[in-house]
Amino acid sequence: EMHAVLRNGKRLAVLVLTASLLSVNWGLFIYGVVSGQVVQTSLGYFLNPLVSILMAFLFLKERLSSMQTVAVVLAACGVLHFGWYLGSLPWIALGLAFSFALYGLLRKIVAVTPLIGLLIETLVMAPAALALIWSLSSEGRAEFGSSTRLTILFLGAGVVTTLPLLWFNSAAKLLRLSTMGFLQYLAPTLQLLVGVIVFEEPFTNREAISFALIWTAIGIYLYSLLRSRKYTVPMPDPD
Repeated sequence: EMHAVLRNGKRLAVLVLTASLLSVNWGLFIYGVVSGQVVQTSLGYFLNPLVSILMAFLFLKERLSSMQTVAVVLAACGVLHFGWYLGSLPWIALGLAFSFALYGLLRKIVAVTPLIGLLIETLVMAPAALALIWSLSSEGRAEFGSSTRLTILFLGAGVVTTLPLLWFNSAAKLLRLSTMGFLQYLAPTLQLLVGVIVFEEPFTNREAISFALIWTAIGIYLYSLLRSRKYTVPMPDPD
């Protein structure tokens, strides 16, 4: 299957693009964390579902019901309230949101199974990663391989990152892109819980209002999905 994809220039070109988008997304996220701009990274992942829903509307012609539209407006208000206090153009947040939303759109439409697609994306970026490791090692600045404990943590982080990405690509083939977008609010919410409970970071009124709006929107959206499924009449069997 991988050989067939590698011989298909169009599909291979799309996977090269998705690999580049994923690398930009992860690079921005790591830069935001190590440079002390975690608020911007969390805002980026709050913006991402809205961008996914917008792309689903523009490119896949997915339509929202009136209840789902209300949910999108509420979620947008929550994100705007959260980002209002940053005081400058959140380029890290915008880069994270648009790069991953575009990645999800392309992976949904490209005719490649999730595992093979992720394998090819990894192969595409592996030479650049190995070159960077070699360059840093030659300068004595490489962290990977500097100690057994740190190397095991790096490898473990790779597994923890790759498995959700594989599951994301599998879900993208089965769900509407707009539904995928709303479900992605789970990730930054869990990040907030980790920050508050594990790292004891402050939870201010800004976060409380934003999360109240966002989770109200999620509840409305999920209710609309359950309601539409409840009233969907199955097609009769022609036999």
